[in-house]
Amino acid sequence: MISLVVGTLVTKELDRVEVLTTGGVGYELLIPLGTFEALPRVGETVRLHASLVVREDDWFLYGFATPFERAVFRKLLLAKGVGPALAVGMLSTLSAERLVRAIREKDLATLQHVPRVGRKKAEQMILDLADKLEQVSASRGGEKDSGAATNADAVRALVSLGYAAPDAEKAVRAAVETSGASASTAELVRAALPLVGRR
Repeated sequence: MISLVVGTLVTKELDRVEVLTTGGVGYELLIPLGTFEALPRVGETVRLHASLVVREDDWFLYGFATPFERAVFRKLLLAKGVGPALAVGMLSTLSAERLVRAIREKDLATLQHVPRVGRKKAEQMILDLADKLEQVSASRGGEKDSGAATNADAVRALVSLGYAAPDAEKAVRAAVETSGASASTAELVRAALPLVGRR
């Protein structure tokens, strides 16, 4: 199974890239918008976490900027009525972390922002995936340079100060909205402290 593609970025479009490996093999990978935004310039080296989806008439290789994003994609495919195209569409509309949070918190309104996801499909996804995504969320610790890891570090810092985890998570989410996704852990903690309330 192909799990990682590393090579020269030959072409990039909003929904796909071509990567030429050092062995002379070129791969086309379908990607979500978040991965496109993280790509280097054409001609530079790129590293994508891959997931191969086999259908009766074709094979499709999907590429992701982080292992967490790929793990969420794979879990989405376990939901009834969710195929690879819809899963990529969901990851293009919402970030992987926001998508996981929406499913865990049964946030139907957020899920219905995704094209082709109505209330019934959103409810089915919550039913099928809420427990499974808990495991994905707990195993994302390898993304030390990602916004998801920064947010998690900020939550842990607040918890270590004595705040309850749910209050800390809510405050950090609000801090991200005001400080931006590029904020450091320290910046998020400072922004979240006035929001988290008294211990």
